[in-house]
Parts: sequence; structure tokens; C-alpha cells
Amino acid sequence: MSDDSMTPATQLRVGRLTKAHGLKGAIKLELFTDDPGRRFVPGAVFTLQVPTSSPWHGKTIELVELRWYNQHAVGFFKGVPDREAAETLAKAILWIDQDSAEQTDEEDAWYDHQLVGLAVVRDGVQIGTLTRLEHLPAQDLLIVKTAAGEVMIPFVKAIVPSVDVKAGVITITPPPGLLEELPDEPDTDDATPDDAAPATDADAEPDSDEPAATPTPDGQGA
Repeated sequence: MSDDSMTPATQLRVGRLTKAHGLKGAIKLELFTDDPGRRFVPGAVFTLQVPTSSPWHGKTIELVELRWYNQHAVGFFKGVPDREAAETLAKAILWIDQDSAEQTDEEDAWYDHQLVGLAVVRDGVQIGTLTRLEHLPAQDLLIVKTAAGEVMIPFVKAIVPSVDVKAGVITITPPPGLLEELPDEPDTDDATPDDAAPATDADAEPDSDEPAATPTPDGQGA
């Protein structure tokens, strides 16, 4: 037995089933690979990541055909004959077995084991270490161990602009409040000071247009 045959296999996430398409069991696909022509060929078998309550939990699924409709990938799978069956697979994540020694040439694509243990850096300062990834139907999350405990960081380009596996660094640009609590905003209400009494008519300056004395009737003085 060769050394290559003894290399442990790992899982590579290659796609997500989004929603049913049409009435014949087709399912729209979100692809996580730059080479769908190699990954999504007839007969390709995928491990399904679904909730434990799903009838597909613990199962695999075999691709029959991949088609393109309006630049969207649509898959047909064995054992999915109609729309009702397709809807039970909505949001399922597709994984394939891959040799862990093989390095992917796909842009922005990594194996989980390549990222775990990397330093997580913000503004040039390490804030923690990546302990694991969580692949959720909505998005992937980086679980980072920091001095204050574990934090979850959405694995999206806007927040994680750079991953350098060779340098061992994941660079993040989190929005305010993601890693720490924001300070309370000061009260902007302009309260009246206690010693500032409101002005009264007696405090008002006399109108300069008023006469100094009011004459008595018929022009006679007082």
C-alpha cells in the first residue's frame, strides 16, 4: 500500500442547495467552487449537511445532471423525482471527500483544517486564534478564541478581506460592536440648569418705543 493511499481524507464544501426549481425535482445551487465542471459531473456523490430532523440526515446524494438557467446552476439528483422532494433539500450543504494533502488552486477556497489555528489579526494586532468553522445555511462563521472568550465572525469578504494560509494569518475588518460592546451614547437632551430660572415679564427690558409717562385725558398733566 502506497503512502498516498494512506493519506486521510477530509471534506471539502463545494455547494449549497438553495430552493426547488420547476416541478421535476430540480434544485438551484450556490456553488463554492471555481471548477464546477470537475466537481459537478454526473455520478458525483455528495455528503449532505442538514438538520438532524431532516429525512436526509446522514445520507449522501448523487448528481444526475447539472444545467444552467439564466446563469444559475440547477442540479438534478437521483432520488429527487419532483418538487416536493426537492423542497426537503432546501439549504442543504454539499460536501465531497478530498485528499487532505491536495492543495486547492481555487481562489478564496480552503479546507477547514488549513484555517484552524491561524492567527486572527485586526489593524495589525492579533486578537485571537481560529478554533473552528461553523457552516450554517445562511453563512459560514469563524469561531475565534480571544482573551475575552470565543467570538463568532461572519466569514464574508467585507469582514474577512484576506486569508494568508502560508503566513498563518487571517485579517479581519469587523464593524463596530462585533468584537466589543459599544459605549453608551451620551444623553443629548438639553436639560435646563437648576439655577437658571425662566425669564419673567419683570426681567424684560422696557420697549424703547414706549413713552416715559402716559398723559392724562385732555392733555393735562397728572
